[in-house]
Amino acid sequence: MILFPPLKTLAAAVLVATSGFAVSSAQAEDFYSGKTLEVVVPFGEGGATYVAAKFLEPFLEKHLPGNPQVNVRTRPGGGSILGANWFQQNAEPDGETILFTTSSTSNPYVLGMDAVEYDLAAMRPAYSLPFGAVIYVSPRTGIESSADLHSPDTTLIYGGIAAAASDLPVLLAFELLELDLRAVLGFDGRGPARLAFERGETNIDFQFTPAYMSQVVDMVEAGSAVPIMSAGSVGDDGVLSARDLAFPDYPTVYEVYEELYGEPPSGVEWDAFQAIGATTFNFGLTAYLPEGTPDEVVEIFEQTIAAINDDPDYQEQSQDAIGGYDLLPASAVTDSLSEALQPSDEVRDYLRTLLSEKYDVEL
Repeated sequence: MILFPPLKTLAAAVLVATSGFAVSSAQAEDFYSGKTLEVVVPFGEGGATYVAAKFLEPFLEKHLPGNPQVNVRTRPGGGSILGANWFQQNAEPDGETILFTTSSTSNPYVLGMDAVEYDLAAMRPAYSLPFGAVIYVSPRTGIESSADLHSPDTTLIYGGIAAAASDLPVLLAFELLELDLRAVLGFDGRGPARLAFERGETNIDFQFTPAYMSQVVDMVEAGSAVPIMSAGSVGDDGVLSARDLAFPDYPTVYEVYEELYGEPPSGVEWDAFQAIGATTFNFGLTAYLPEGTPDEVVEIFEQTIAAINDDPDYQEQSQDAIGGYDLLPASAVTDSLSEALQPSDEVRDYLRTLLSEKYDVEL
């Protein structure tokens, strides 16, 4: 089982990593002058990835040397695989194209799915945005808290992108908690899945922090959504059990399991949730540069991310937009992210069997 560094450890790594960087010639003020940076989001509009990319867009324009125009381009399809494949085939290693994505892209890579043509391990992380996730239900289910999860008033129906996509850690949470529900997959993103919830076509959903805070909080306040639990965050012990700093009032999956079963979670089901969940949330949204991108470009982003984190406007606006999380530069995530792409054989076998037999995923 992979134990991931807690977010505050990663935050400390940011300070260490950025304090010793020397400015190279490539970091001159005009490096991006007159250029356009294309941020490829392999999902439809409205989901957490798109929301976060659009939020970061003006800060990248402000702090990248030369102040380039930054355009967010959506390329949905195949649970993010089509957009990632396009990036692999077309992006040049010149720092002008970034793939900004989630575990919807890394999970198929880890699982070795046939449709995957991209090589994440060969790409170069530019930065990551850690975040949390909240699982919520419709009040029509009769569920008022996690204690009611095993006795809903109606069949629980969940809408998602794909079992091997960013839905995977939440589907693993459902398996761990032994929830009786029906999963309807095939949506182009978390945004369309949320709309299905709003229309009453589904009654249990989750959203990552950016979309939850911008799209779901109003629903909670209006009484049309009931928050049940957060995915949690990695604590000092390396276990995905600590409460999310953005949602300190919501119990975690770990805590809900303890409440339902009277003991801490364990076994391969927990190991699988922790491995995929920690990867998903610790590294949240990751921006990848193409293989072969020069070190000097990565260093530009290193200092740019430090400048964004120090920007008072970012510090203020990020509280409501993305939960107040700091961006993490490549130096703080590259090694751990590389390790996360290689789970244990036991966990990988469990995941492949579950996905194949329950969700008909062709691996």
